[in-house]
Amino acid sequence: MASVLEFDDVSLTRDGSAILRHVTWQVTSDERWVVLGPNGAGKTTMLQVAASFMHPSSGRAVVLDEKLGATDVFELRPRIGFASTALARRIPGNERVLDVVMTASYSVTGRWNEEYDEVDVRRAQRVLREWHLDGFEDRLFGTLSDGEQKRVQIARAIMTDPELLLLDEPAASLDLGAREELLQLLGAYASEPSSPAMVMVTHHVEEIPAGFTHGLLLRGGEIAAAGPLGEVITSEHLTAAFGLDLVVTRDGDRFAARAA
Repeated sequence: MASVLEFDDVSLTRDGSAILRHVTWQVTSDERWVVLGPNGAGKTTMLQVAASFMHPSSGRAVVLDEKLGATDVFELRPRIGFASTALARRIPGNERVLDVVMTASYSVTGRWNEEYDEVDVRRAQRVLREWHLDGFEDRLFGTLSDGEQKRVQIARAIMTDPELLLLDEPAASLDLGAREELLQLLGAYASEPSSPAMVMVTHHVEEIPAGFTHGLLLRGGEIAAAGPLGEVITSEHLTAAFGLDLVVTRDGDRFAARAA
């Protein structure tokens, strides 16, 4: 399978602090990765580099065959679906849900003077239906629940049929019912062969959806473990990554962890 994301000895330093250290990692088009690690491990920074919002201080980062620092990121970004809490904060609360999704075509948040074809409208409506948001087109983004906003963000991220989908803690702050509904939808989407490569950051193994194939653990900006999901999400690896004696269990496609 073709590589969609490649980090070669990537390091990133900000204000004298090393956030990522010598990260070498590759994602192919048929893989769905989950990234875990303690707070401050560098997870969100890694996703920001993959989304082309940050560039490495050293090393080489190639996204969809484009080397960061040697390509026009404004042409690259529409090929990448990206959903995060930071991005959601930039969406005007009085924006219609349909417009929140459609503006992904121009990589903007907040509709202005862009022009959309009927095919854009139909595409946005279809994506909203797929993420259980039927009838939400005219709702205002700021009036939605956390779970509804998360699903709108993901619908926006896949509006442009991205070649790479990046999700930063999509289940954070959700109650149990909203989390499970979102994980069911993500699991079904990840299991479709036509879906793009996916990378999802989370803090909890319980939030790993079905259909994900690989795991990466970060600690102190370095890769602690990476590979097939079942080989990485283990008691031994999570204990080392989080610095606490942890026991990991698995029931079918779902994981759970607790202190030993």
